[in-house]
Amino acid sequence: MKIPAPHEILFQRHPKNPILTAADWPYPAHTVFNPAATLLADGTTLLLCRVEDRRGHSHLCAARSANGIDGWVVDAEPTLLPSPIDHPEELWGIEDPRITFVDELGKYAVAYTAFGRSGPAVALALTTDFRTFERCGVVMQPDDKDAALLPRRIDGSFALIHRPVADSGAHIWLSLSPDLTNWGTHRPLLLARRGAWWDANKVGLSPPPIETEEGWLMLYHGVRQTASGALYRLGVALFERERFDHCIARGDSWIFGPEAPYECKGDVGNVVFPCGLVVDPDGDTIKLYYGAADTSIALAIGSIRQLLSWVKRNHEG
Repeated sequence: MKIPAPHEILFQRHPKNPILTAADWPYPAHTVFNPAATLLADGTTLLLCRVEDRRGHSHLCAARSANGIDGWVVDAEPTLLPSPIDHPEELWGIEDPRITFVDELGKYAVAYTAFGRSGPAVALALTTDFRTFERCGVVMQPDDKDAALLPRRIDGSFALIHRPVADSGAHIWLSLSPDLTNWGTHRPLLLARRGAWWDANKVGLSPPPIETEEGWLMLYHGVRQTASGALYRLGVALFERERFDHCIARGDSWIFGPEAPYECKGDVGNVVFPCGLVVDPDGDTIKLYYGAADTSIALAIGSIRQLLSWVKRNHEG
């Protein structure tokens, strides 16, 4: 039996956490959480936050900061609202976005969960300015969520990471498309491990993967059902650059989990749920933005080099 490695802190919580709450919103909101993140051309950090109202329905709203830590300027009105007349799959809200800038398109691709009568589905929207959006509609049918588009084509195709739910379980999949409309070549990418693992019950993508010289670095959330409910924690895996469906290494333990009071208590306790990150100009420092207990937004700081080193030393097998 492999002896577990000593605990290594890979993400440091920012002392100003939580960095955004419903109290920061210029209009009524119940909770704000699970933000996508990107760096704009002028260096501004933009978070596209999930905002839940008192009905339980969610929409998306942008917050901008010069340093990605404080001084957030929140849009005065919702940035992207559900459109249930034209898109009935959004009847009960839109949730948990991920942002990717696609050079080929010259646009930001926002993958999000559309929640309607048939359950959660993956939808896609394109934008250049986070003011106006071109909706592509549903690209993955229910039940499916936790999706992000890769920033470039893989083997000539656009690539979408997502998490369908089927009889076999809740695993991370990869699908390919020539045009962002027609999707196929569906294949499993990372499976929930079953048994007594920390990610035994289901797994899902967290922020969009980071392309490095050594491969695509993926942060993902894993869920383990316990006697007192579900535990959401963060893991890491590394995939080949041109064969994204080939996993080089998968961490054998979780690297970030709910510990702080704002992560353990809230609408859904014991949850850290990152949907976005930005890489600082130094090319190594990661700002990881996450939902804390489905109630607020928090920030943790990490290092690409440290994550790569850790997953190669502490992988499964």
